[in-house]
Amino acid sequence: MEGKIYKGGEDYEQEFNPRDYLTTYYNFDSGPVEEKEIIKFSLQNLYQTFSAGGIRGDVLIDIGSGPTIYQLLSACEAFREIIVTDYTPQNLQELQKWLKKEPGAYDWSSIVQHVCELEGDRSRWQEKEAKLRRTVTRVLRCDVTKSPALGSAQVPLADCVLTFLAMECACLDVDTYRAALRRLADLLKPGGHLVTLVTLGFQNYMVGPKKFSGVYLEKETVEKAVQDAGCQVLKCNCTPLRYSKAFCTGLCFIVARKSSSA
Repeated sequence: MEGKIYKGGEDYEQEFNPRDYLTTYYNFDSGPVEEKEIIKFSLQNLYQTFSAGGIRGDVLIDIGSGPTIYQLLSACEAFREIIVTDYTPQNLQELQKWLKKEPGAYDWSSIVQHVCELEGDRSRWQEKEAKLRRTVTRVLRCDVTKSPALGSAQVPLADCVLTFLAMECACLDVDTYRAALRRLADLLKPGGHLVTLVTLGFQNYMVGPKKFSGVYLEKETVEKAVQDAGCQVLKCNCTPLRYSKAFCTGLCFIVARKSSSA
């Protein structure tokens, strides 16, 4: 229906097309310059966070992975095991295609090469892909609006919980967002890290011909929600970069640490 805005889990499950999303926002070679700059911003922050001397450990849980793997390319060098999760079955199927090297899987090679260039050796991109495939040990369903977020799945407490461009889409209001962050903190070991990228001033974004909305967040709201979830903000890097196919005011990358006594 023309003009319809989709929102919330059920709409995502029924209407979200992973391939439309990937070709719109992750076409690194020939997509819009705005999207490319945002990918580079994301990858640079992730590289700085997980490179030598940065955050590392045994288990990383990625919440709301969507159909993407770019957010894990630096982390796979720092963690023994990565658990990926999403709400929609079609996103999990798209992830599995890439993980299993199935025909028709999305081609991430340009983005993988960019990360390898940040790390100092662009030529090892195939080795990087193989490393990530080995490191992802589980693909699970998640719903951050419910407790526990991973349902009945038995998972160890994580050294790091990562969530990129997901929470503002999964949550329809600020109270739901705040409660969801508390659920993510529950997945962390005491002293573990929460790493998140959030769209600020988010109103809606296009996936193919369909418009999806979420919760409008400001930097102060995000920082307060992280703190109220029992985490201390260690880094907050905001940028006015905007997508060409989304209405927002910028992006905010945050690294926080859960209290050791939590």
